[in-house]
Amino acid sequence: MFDLTELERAHAIVGQAVPATPARGWPLLAERLGTQVIVKHENHTPIGAFKVRGGLVYLERLKRERPNTPGIISATRGNHGQSLAFAASRHGVPAVIYVPRGNSVEKNRAMKAFGAELVEHGEDFQAAAEEAQRRAQFTGLHMVPSFHPDLVLGVSTYALELFRTAPDIDVLYVPIGQGSGISGCIMARDLLGLKTEIVGVQSTEAPSYALSLAAGKVVTTKTSNTLADGMATRIPDADAFALIRKGAARIVQVSDGEVAAAIRAYWTDTHNLAEGAGAAALAAALQEKTKLSGKRVGLVLSGGNIDFDLFKQWVVA
Repeated sequence: MFDLTELERAHAIVGQAVPATPARGWPLLAERLGTQVIVKHENHTPIGAFKVRGGLVYLERLKRERPNTPGIISATRGNHGQSLAFAASRHGVPAVIYVPRGNSVEKNRAMKAFGAELVEHGEDFQAAAEEAQRRAQFTGLHMVPSFHPDLVLGVSTYALELFRTAPDIDVLYVPIGQGSGISGCIMARDLLGLKTEIVGVQSTEAPSYALSLAAGKVVTTKTSNTLADGMATRIPDADAFALIRKGAARIVQVSDGEVAAAIRAYWTDTHNLAEGAGAAALAAALQEKTKLSGKRVGLVLSGGNIDFDLFKQWVVA
């Protein structure tokens, strides 16, 4: 997909807008897990999530190679759309973002604040994505997919930062939505020649990649009714699945209740706010706590964009 030189260049592109995010150990989390732990804080980016890195790299190449592109269009549950809106605004490119009805109110507001035209369509991400694709065909807007080598290249930069800070991580837990984050971690690990075990995390209510890994082929689900919207995926990307199948040790499924407990743990132990997908790695590590004794554990806190009402439901109540 790319080599280390390309990854270094991508990191320089991202660094123009996003300083390296912290990779930090937290004593109370270590006590909770019973072992050493380091958290990669992608909730500290300008959009509050790791996706911004992919958008910046994708738009840099698009603007360089196709400077007359009239605009971009894509679909999202939130963080991918924020990433594209943020990056497009930096390059002066109009952005149209489709979201399903009932999407995160705060994420919708953020996308519009970053300059995107927001369109609500359909009952889930897949319906919104299909409608965005249809509009792209008729308007000439450039359709940005949810998974693409340039997106993976961009988000790989957080893994590059993490592994250079802590090359001795034994096992790294990474949430899976469309697959760019875990794919980036696998690529960075392999390019650096490390032996870190990478474990994907999905919701029990949206386990398409977990089911695919078990079956050895792409398996879709009819619903993705998790409150952790960043993991609400029904249809795996074939290219992402191929990379995950080759490079991930396993995929752990966590319930919404386990995710809520992990959000509370992050809040009490670190005073960091995690969204559902952002807390999923910790939820999986807690589920596998007995396997982790004596190991140095990495957790990707992939984002902190949780709606206030859901925060009250999951954390305050």
